[in-house]
This record gives sequence, structure tokens and C-alpha cells, in this order.
Amino acid sequence: MIKVLLLLFLYCALEARENPFFNADEASMPITSNQQILKAPLQRASISLPSTARTIESVSIRYKNLDGSQVTKRLQLDNSIDWHLPIFISQTYTPIKKESQHTSIKTAQKQKNFQAIYKLPFIAFYQSGKRLKVVTQAPLIRDFVLVRPHRIVFDLRENLEMRSFIKKLTHNTIFTKIRIGNHKGYYRVVVELDGYYSYTLEKHKNSYIFNLR
Repeated sequence: MIKVLLLLFLYCALEARENPFFNADEASMPITSNQQILKAPLQRASISLPSTARTIESVSIRYKNLDGSQVTKRLQLDNSIDWHLPIFISQTYTPIKKESQHTSIKTAQKQKNFQAIYKLPFIAFYQSGKRLKVVTQAPLIRDFVLVRPHRIVFDLRENLEMRSFIKKLTHNTIFTKIRIGNHKGYYRVVVELDGYYSYTLEKHKNSYIFNLR
């Protein structure tokens, strides 16, 4: 009977510790496993943003540790973005080439050059990136934005004898359609866009420039 009690006491004493064969420091170490994690290696993933996005504020990544715990790491950013392009995440590294001063000047000059996208006897439209130049001698009465679809609307004071029409710009990525409608004492121009934008207006002699952003 005494032997049974001694064995029972010894068993209870051993169970009182989390693991009697390791010290306290070792017992608090993260537990790992030899189990193989069959996951495909990260190559490249992407995310597309809506047309309302203009800046990227931060990027968060949630990862799993060896012990199964999950942690979120956040990278603070403050950069402008072009929503037309996706944002990528990958583990491949490509050094960023520094742009020379000559290349920067050449790029800036190229962006200032306007290319014709549509011409009529009384009005012409030119594009340079996100800039729309409208050449006409008619005075601008008003301009505003409408949505669904997103479009710039402006009225020009001139009497025209013409029917309303629509011109689809199939090779354009920002300005997708031009509509012109004739009214009494003025005509209305509607330029449809491929997404959401705000704009500023520059008034020049015989032209107007809409700067989208």
C-alpha cells in the first residue's frame, strides 16, 4: 500500500510541471514542426485599383510564422499612382534605373506635345497624356462633370447648322467618346472618360486645356 502511495505522489509531482525534461527557458521557446508545408512559392501577384484611386498610403502583408501564429506588417507610403496599371508583389528583384537629366527633359518635352484625336471645321481635339486641348474660336459658356459614365461637358457659344453626332475614339485609353449636340445659340460637347477624374481648366487664346487628375 505504501509503495502505491509513493508511486502516485511521484506521478503527481511530475505532472505539475509543463515538461519535466526541459528547463523553464526551453519550455517557452516557439514550437516548430518538421511537417512539410506544400505551398507554391510566391512568384508574382497583382491587384488592380478602381479609377478613383490617386495615391497609395500604405501596404500591409500578413504572414504566418513557424509556430502557426500570424503577424501583419505594414509599410507606410505616400506616392501618386496611375490606376490604369496594377500593383505587383513578388520576390524577384529588378534594380530601378536612374533616369538621366537628358532623358527627363526629353520625356517632359514629349508630354507637352499634343496629338490630334479628332478634328472638325469649327473645333479640334488634341491629347497629351491626361490633358485635353480643345481648339475653337467659340467662347466657353460653362463646363462641368457628369457621372455614369464619367464625362466632361462644356457649352460653346456659336450657332451651327448641324445634326448631333457621336464619335467613338477606339484607339484612346482616357478619352473614349466625343458627342456634340446643337442647341439654340450654342452647342454642347460631351467628352466621355474611361474612369473617374477631376480637372482644372486653362483658358488660352482660341483654345482650352482640361488637365485631368
